[in-house]
Amino acid sequence: MKAEIIFKSTRNAVLEITGFGKYKTISEYELYINDSFRMKSNKAVQTINGLTPDTEYTLIIKTNEGEQKCLDFRTEYEFVTLDVTKFGAKGDGISDDTIFIQTAINCCPKNGRVLVPAGTFRISSLFLKDNLHLEIAKDAVVLAFTEKEKFPVLPGNIESYDEIEDYNLGSWEGNPLPMYASILTGISVSNIVITGEGILDGGASFDNWWSYKREKPMPFRPRMLFLNHCSNVTVHGITVRNSPSWTLHPYFSTDLKFIDLKIQNPADSPNTDGMDPESCKNVDIIGIHFTVGDDCIAVKSGKIYMGSKHKTPCENIIIRNCLMESGHGAVTLGSEMAGGVKNLLVKDCVFLDTDRGLRIKTRRGRGQDAILDEIIFEDIEMDEVKTPFVINSFYFCDPDGHTEYVRTKNTLPVDERTPDIRTLAFRNIEAKNCHVAAFFLYGLPEKKIGRVELSNINVTYSPNAKAGYPAMMEELDPVSKMGLYANNITELQIQNVTITGSEYEPFIIKNIEHFIKE
Repeated sequence: MKAEIIFKSTRNAVLEITGFGKYKTISEYELYINDSFRMKSNKAVQTINGLTPDTEYTLIIKTNEGEQKCLDFRTEYEFVTLDVTKFGAKGDGISDDTIFIQTAINCCPKNGRVLVPAGTFRISSLFLKDNLHLEIAKDAVVLAFTEKEKFPVLPGNIESYDEIEDYNLGSWEGNPLPMYASILTGISVSNIVITGEGILDGGASFDNWWSYKREKPMPFRPRMLFLNHCSNVTVHGITVRNSPSWTLHPYFSTDLKFIDLKIQNPADSPNTDGMDPESCKNVDIIGIHFTVGDDCIAVKSGKIYMGSKHKTPCENIIIRNCLMESGHGAVTLGSEMAGGVKNLLVKDCVFLDTDRGLRIKTRRGRGQDAILDEIIFEDIEMDEVKTPFVINSFYFCDPDGHTEYVRTKNTLPVDERTPDIRTLAFRNIEAKNCHVAAFFLYGLPEKKIGRVELSNINVTYSPNAKAGYPAMMEELDPVSKMGLYANNITELQIQNVTITGSEYEPFIIKNIEHFIKE
């Protein structure tokens, strides 16, 4: 067992325990602060609240197995607290508190704290600023209005005076398009902490935002948190729920941490991805519990216009000690990934009852900059995941998704529209109660997947398995208990992979240049 403080603020700190379970620890442990008992926990990522600013602490971890760890840390300095009720916010669940909370944010000095205390505070959009510490306290609910006329609009592209460059504010599914400002919006700001034990609630339902379909006129639906060209941002502790669309959407941003959050959207809510880092660098996603209506995490980098223009991949992404419970895909790459995804690690996570586990979706038309490389998934547990492993190079999204160009399995010329999947590794994974396919790995015939490593993987099928589609692509029939299906891969290496209960051949291998089975 290893233990470390992975984040500390003025009034809280976060402990992460590794090598002692995934998301939850193998057994319960006790925490002591300065020799005083604080709590019992079974979470691998645990927040300790109620601390004092600028104070030295000793944290002692004691396990039931008799192991003990000791960690010393000091909380951050705090200059002043600005309570939003002192600025006029009512917190009565009726009044519009937007301008009062925004005023407190605008007035907050460096090393200050904006406090949203207990109560229900109704808002539309709040805009973040540099050097902001925003705390949503225990028993506080920041509840968004749902009337679209209350929300400002962020235009997509605004042409520069010299007509050479443009200024991109709004975004929708990989294109620069007008959108309503999000509940919390950051534009080119840095050094921000959003923390607390409270709730950020979008108030969305089928009576408002969720009936506002993709085909409806723009602007598009807001997110709960939108970070556009921001840096050094930490979001920690809070519960985020009922999002109008994607929940957390960092966009062309760097050095981000999302820690010990709860992200909750109903299973039937449309487009309510949990988190969608898009063309971002250095992102840590740690200890989060997702229950959503779409993909839990979808790593993106735009459609071909944005990918070819900015050539900004999502890179250096770490996802660990998370629980994905319901959703279409637990961790998805794409499909809007025209700028590429590089150096991504998913580790020590648990996937429960998601449609797919580790899912890669791309297609012709994403472009030559759509390069997936150095992608690693390891030390993962899955249960009741219908298809644990999917690589789909024929994903039929967008208006042209069903065209012959996208759908054909014939070999086409490689050109500036052709994506490139290079290296993937899946290691040390247990998938129980699978339903549809264990593995469905399908590359382009003209640009095969480079190298796929499958090692130390055990898949067992549910006795109640139901037929379904292993991937969203043309010319597929529903199946149940399909084993490993692999097509158009340059090198496939399999070591210690077992598939139990398949009604099909365990391994269906096509168009593989180098197949190594150990």
